[in-house]
Amino acid sequence: MKPKMQSAIEKITLNDATFAGEVVEPTFVNFFYGKNGAGKSTIARTIKDNSSIQWQDGKSDIDYDVLIYDTDFVNANFANYDNLAGVFTVCETNIEVQKKLEELNITRKKKGEAYHKAEELKNTKKEEKNNALTTFHEECWKQSDELRKVFDDVITGKKRKAQFADEILTVSPVEHDYAELKKTVETIYSGDDKKYTLFSKAGKVTYASLPSYELMGKAIASSSETPFASFIKALNATDWVRQGHAHYTGQTDGKCPYCQQKLPASFEQDIAACFDAQYQEDIAAITKFQSVYKSETEAIVRTLNGNLDDVMPDLDVEDYKAKLKTLSDAITINVQRIDAKVKEPTTIASLEDIDTLLLDIGTIIDKLNSQIKSRNDIIDDIKNRKSKCKTEVWQYLSFVLKDVVKAYQDSIKQLNSDIESLQKQMKDLIDEGNQLKSEITDLNKQVVNTEAAIEGINSIIRTSGFQGFSLKAKEGVQNTYEVIRPDGSVAEKLSEGERNFIAFLYFYHMVKGSSNSEEVKDKIVVIDDPVSSMDSGALFIVSSLVREMIEVCYNNTDYQNQKITGDYIKQIFILTHNVYFHKEITHHQEKRYRSVSFYLVKKTDNVSSVSLCVRKSQRVPTDMENYNPIQNSYAALWDEYKELKTVNTLTNVIRRILEYYFIQLCGYEGNDLQKTVLEDNKEKFIDYEEGKKPNYDRYHLVSALLSYIDDSPAAISDGLNYVEDGTDIEQYKSVFRLIFDSMHQEQHYKMMMNIEDEVEHE
Repeated sequence: MKPKMQSAIEKITLNDATFAGEVVEPTFVNFFYGKNGAGKSTIARTIKDNSSIQWQDGKSDIDYDVLIYDTDFVNANFANYDNLAGVFTVCETNIEVQKKLEELNITRKKKGEAYHKAEELKNTKKEEKNNALTTFHEECWKQSDELRKVFDDVITGKKRKAQFADEILTVSPVEHDYAELKKTVETIYSGDDKKYTLFSKAGKVTYASLPSYELMGKAIASSSETPFASFIKALNATDWVRQGHAHYTGQTDGKCPYCQQKLPASFEQDIAACFDAQYQEDIAAITKFQSVYKSETEAIVRTLNGNLDDVMPDLDVEDYKAKLKTLSDAITINVQRIDAKVKEPTTIASLEDIDTLLLDIGTIIDKLNSQIKSRNDIIDDIKNRKSKCKTEVWQYLSFVLKDVVKAYQDSIKQLNSDIESLQKQMKDLIDEGNQLKSEITDLNKQVVNTEAAIEGINSIIRTSGFQGFSLKAKEGVQNTYEVIRPDGSVAEKLSEGERNFIAFLYFYHMVKGSSNSEEVKDKIVVIDDPVSSMDSGALFIVSSLVREMIEVCYNNTDYQNQKITGDYIKQIFILTHNVYFHKEITHHQEKRYRSVSFYLVKKTDNVSSVSLCVRKSQRVPTDMENYNPIQNSYAALWDEYKELKTVNTLTNVIRRILEYYFIQLCGYEGNDLQKTVLEDNKEKFIDYEEGKKPNYDRYHLVSALLSYIDDSPAAISDGLNYVEDGTDIEQYKSVFRLIFDSMHQEQHYKMMMNIEDEVEHE
């Protein structure tokens, strides 16, 4: 569906009096209905004061004449009840005044141009602010690309460019150790809450202190001096003999395993004599050292390898593994050397240093355990650590992006300063423009055409059939006119309703521009309860003029189907508490959905509100439509009149309409109504045909209809009446229309019958 159309004033924010932040987004034509005291005048005053008003882009109050009819307007244009001085202020046009007006208008135009230039520049600065913000978002996003991946789990909810950058602006930058922070994040947000065992250290063993270690560094030999022992020593074959004997003893059947010669009977004694007790003791000692060394080193390696069974994720153990391998290799070498020593005791062997390696491994273990403990501590206090971690991550990100933030803040600071300066300049221009406007208004009062204005008002009074008074310029007194009663006397005192009526007629001419020497300017019209205390005759004249102004405004939206010339009213606001006035001016306006809006103003518990009267379309459910908050049975009678097909029912409805409109609403009495219609307008109801007698059928018919009019102030009755004259429905309807024409109320008839004022649904 098409949205509503907006005009000069696009938004009104109501915060004065009993309103609190109510927002109205008006269209071209705007109807406000509400009871007295509901807050209607506050709406009019807000427009008058140009406060909390959002104008159409590129426009301001400088571009329009904002004309407001309200109590202040009436008071300002009347000196008193019998002297209307001030309605029109006039004097002879002179060169000096015209020159001054021209100068002021040129100056005001320049002020307006300067205002628009400043506004354009301000809008440019605002656009630069938006661009700066966009650039800031992009730069923050770009420069934090890798960090956002690392800290992805931490920045949850801030993963869009704008969200991320805006968060950066709120955080004070703090430099943190990136590696440590990264590790903390990985620990806390890994989803693994397992605690890991600390690495175990090997026992502190100084292998040089092990028993018999010193034997590794000396040759183990027998001190025996037997001939055979001396022979073996001379051959340096002690180890060979020992190994051979140990290997073959009991297996050679008394023969040498090498040469197969029979061994002497004393051979075993000779062999034993080669190895004395000390030799045997040293051999036992080195063998035990071999066993202890292997056992101790195997335990150490087993312990150190066991540390790798369940390693904490992301714990760097490569140095540990390397040192452990170096240790294992050294132990393997030492075991081999010890084994060789045991096999050949006479050899001298040295061992690789593993004590230093164990110290180095212990140092590595301390570092690894520190990391494991740190993680375990985090797991123990994960909730608090997570909050602290999140804070530190954002602080770090803010620190990394501090140059980007500073560049943006510096730019915004300058732009805000420029905008503030331009806003002050615009305010000053508005104030200066208003001052010029006031001076121009004062001067324009001196060039008002009194006679033209009075003639225009009298023309309205005359053509509308209003008989309460007419206006006449007071001789010898400038800027005043007299109110003349029908009998020719000067009204000594005006009622409040008459005073308001005349003021509105003047207002109407101001709107048309007839009282102003300036060319017709675009106008915004505000009408606040115009028919207060007016009688029915004045009310319906005012209604007609307001409908005219509505059509002038509506022309801005429908140039091809103009009923009234002109489109100088760019927006109109009508506020009233009068039900009948509201109905008169709003008839069929609901159909103009896009350009017309209805509002209901209410006050509850001393708080005022404004409701836009729209609903889902009854014809097209997907669309919206206006609805008039005021409905009455009178309108329903007209709808019934249009549909009736039987005479008896039709005559009853006609009687009820005439009675309600002319008696109850317009204030006529039954006799006056009959006199005006049947006597003053008799000829309208008689048909004349050349060569034939006059036909009085219609005259008798209207006489019969009017005879049933009830003067009582009772509400509309549902009683039925029978009229025996006539059976032609169209004749009844023709007579019915002529009655309105005779009473100068044909416009009302057309309105209720959808004639001429009918508008197409937008």
